Amino acid sequence: MAEAIFATGRRKNAVARVRLFPGTGKITVNDKDLSSYFANQVLEQEVIAPFRVTETEGKFDVVVKVAGGGLSGQAGACRHGVARALLKFDENLRAPLKKAGFLTRDPRMKERRKYGLKKARKAPQFSKR
Repeated sequence: MAEAIFATGRRKNAVARVRLFPGTGKITVNDKDLSSYFANQVLEQEVIAPFRVTETEGKFDVVVKVAGGGLSGQAGACRHGVARALLKFDENLRAPLKKAGFLTRDPRMKERRKYGLKKARKAPQFSKR
């Protein structure tokens, strides 16, 4: 088997460890097929997006281990990891990946809950009397 390319992708609280191999386009997430792990078609497309942008669809096999966060965050982390791995494979792919925004780590995180409030910003109901 050819040399694997390793990369890490992150979004919210999700961390994806991505391994890229030259192959036929098989994508495995946490030992499951892509479509069975991300049952939602939109999330599945999000993971595949870096291949579409760089026109490398079907040229690589991907093995992803993802943990933390929810399904949407995990899909974003996988996309980030795949984009970084493609960049390690070929530096010429930087322009299309950067233009699509796949190399930027999405900094948006869940805001912490403050004391005296019910959620991050939701205050208890105010009663005048």
